[in-house]
Amino acid sequence: MAKLPPGIRLITSFTRDQWYRSFTFVLTFMLYVSFHLSRKPISIVKGELHKHCIIPQAIGTEYTFHIRPVKKLPNESRCGWEPFDKSNYQQLLGALDYSFLCAYAVGMYLSGIIGERLPIRYYLTGGMFASGFFTAMFGFGYFYNIHSLWFYIFAQIANGFVQTTGWPSVVTCIGNWFGKGRRGLIMGLWNSHTSVGNILGSLIAGYWVSTCWGLSFVVPGIIISLMGIVCFLFLIEHPKDANCTSTPSSNDLEMHCLLSENENCIKPLLHNNGVCEGLEKGKSAISFTGALWIPGVVEFSFCLLFAKLVSYTFLFWLPLYITNVEHLDAKKAGDLSTLFDVGGIFGGILAGVISDRLKKRATTCGMMLLIAAPTLYVFTAISKMGSEATIVMLLICGALVNGPYALITTAVSADLGTHKSLKGNARALSTVTAIIDGTGSVGAALGPLLAGLLSPSGWNNVFYMLMIADGCALLFLLRLIRKELDCSLDQTLFKEH
Repeated sequence: MAKLPPGIRLITSFTRDQWYRSFTFVLTFMLYVSFHLSRKPISIVKGELHKHCIIPQAIGTEYTFHIRPVKKLPNESRCGWEPFDKSNYQQLLGALDYSFLCAYAVGMYLSGIIGERLPIRYYLTGGMFASGFFTAMFGFGYFYNIHSLWFYIFAQIANGFVQTTGWPSVVTCIGNWFGKGRRGLIMGLWNSHTSVGNILGSLIAGYWVSTCWGLSFVVPGIIISLMGIVCFLFLIEHPKDANCTSTPSSNDLEMHCLLSENENCIKPLLHNNGVCEGLEKGKSAISFTGALWIPGVVEFSFCLLFAKLVSYTFLFWLPLYITNVEHLDAKKAGDLSTLFDVGGIFGGILAGVISDRLKKRATTCGMMLLIAAPTLYVFTAISKMGSEATIVMLLICGALVNGPYALITTAVSADLGTHKSLKGNARALSTVTAIIDGTGSVGAALGPLLAGLLSPSGWNNVFYMLMIADGCALLFLLRLIRKELDCSLDQTLFKEH
């Protein structure tokens, strides 16, 4: 009998559970790629909505005007798209960001609570269809020659609200399928969907931005709607739904010890059945206040508020910053800004690997935040030296800024949402995730708004604000970092005796 081909042997070497788990990993990855892909166009199109096409230069007592050669569309004013062609364009563009992110922050608190009480597959599918419609709606303004600021603000508010269906749903699903043993690495790899979505969104939006910016929104809207159909057809919420087994890990015990409020860190090592006693056992959906009592939720939530403030300021304003500093057009600036997300992919994976190795989530985030603040200062100086220096600093800043953000929104949220104090109540994961990411989204709303207010006085002021935010994020982790270090010391002393 002939041997099976290598490819077939590879396929048959995986168990049924492993195939389902891998499929869920890839599917949820692609679903959230489409969410971020649909959020990115606004940052790319900003350079087209307002173009610095008229530059007055004084000669004696007269002024001459040099008009940059741009392709003028029938429904477009000389300096961009009305109403964003005014001198206060930065405030108007900032209002668009703020509208989306405020709605996202408010909706996130509600989304987790609603998501616990509805089937995830239906809830996520409906959210993706609605996101597709409202993303495309912004682009309809181009085709129907709409120049009302309130039309675009409404599209942003509606889109921000419905996009909150995504994150609690996919994190709950991936948390149900994967144990904690190597959760940092797994979540680090999985969370690269954020950067992949930003990169694809930049490239897709950039393809049409200079010729037909309406398609920069319509095409991503169609993509997320199509992925909604895929979600409805294939998403499996929990291993038990497919008669698969869950994956408890021997490392869960140590991680729960680090997240526990129990001051005696040695006791859980001696009594596995009594780890982190806390909330009453139950399978019903956890309340909002009940989730806040889970050790570490409040600290990580406020840390994420400032970490996400920094990340989303880059997400929404980096292309415009590059346009102003490097004097590139909207498409080239968008393409160059993708390097920040490339760095973010490596940063998320690196944070996951380090936290798995050290078993210290807070310490890992703290180290990266500590390095990120001075790196942002260096970026402001080096980015003015040319494209080569900008490329290097974009990669480094992307890794340091997105590393803690990725770790908190994925591995930490999943750790806390499946904390031993919940006694196996997996339905609490959606609420915990929504609280952490909802609080972070408040910072995501403030960052772009502050950038819009500060940028007219100079981009350096924007970066000073970002450095202060990194410092505040680190401050909220100090208690948890100290607890992790004390716990490690106690464990070392226990092993020596």
